[in-house]
Amino acid sequence: MNDVLIAINDLKKIYQVGTQEVRALNGVSLTISKNEYVAIMGPSGSGKSTLMNILGCLDTPTSGNYILNGTDVSHMDDDALAEIRNKEIGFVFQSFNLLPRYSALHNVGLPLIYAGVPKAEREERSLMALRSVDLENRMDHKPNELSGGQRQRVAVARALVNNPSIILADEPTGNLDSRTSVDIMNVFEEIHGNGNTIIVVTHEEDIARHAHRIIRLRDGLIESDGDN
Repeated sequence: MNDVLIAINDLKKIYQVGTQEVRALNGVSLTISKNEYVAIMGPSGSGKSTLMNILGCLDTPTSGNYILNGTDVSHMDDDALAEIRNKEIGFVFQSFNLLPRYSALHNVGLPLIYAGVPKAEREERSLMALRSVDLENRMDHKPNELSGGQRQRVAVARALVNNPSIILADEPTGNLDSRTSVDIMNVFEEIHGNGNTIIVVTHEEDIARHAHRIIRLRDGLIESDGDN
């Protein structure tokens, strides 16, 4: 199948904590197709953060394979992983991770700076990304001049600006009130409708319900995986 975006097979991640061996992931296998909208859920210690870090190329597995968009990224070094991250993955974090001294437009364009995109094109693409989350009129505002929901929209625009294969969102509504959370999840719905693949890691059932497929982890294994 050529529409498989993510294929992981028997993924294990083992940490040494003192003399103890902690099996954060204990043989996880799954595939995610292009344009899927997936939520990954699980209690604290289930392995969901470890899985997210590996899916996001922030970490590598102890054993097993991870094929991302046709490339085996399981055992790449840090530099190669950084390049894959910048090209293939748009991140949205709970804490927004915006640079306080810079405008929304500049914050959105940061991945393009790392990618070596010229300034004029960078600004044009950043503006388009802000437009896609209805924040064009706030492009000159700094983070402290924006509400929590607007800051997260800037973060979503930054995740979109490189046209990545995957939008990976880690507890994206964790710092937002319930009404703003619904707004942000509606933004994700629109992004998914435009053909993007979205993976949301969350412990909140009402946030997971926006996804079309829910994968539940427990003790480093997939407990259930089904359509929502």
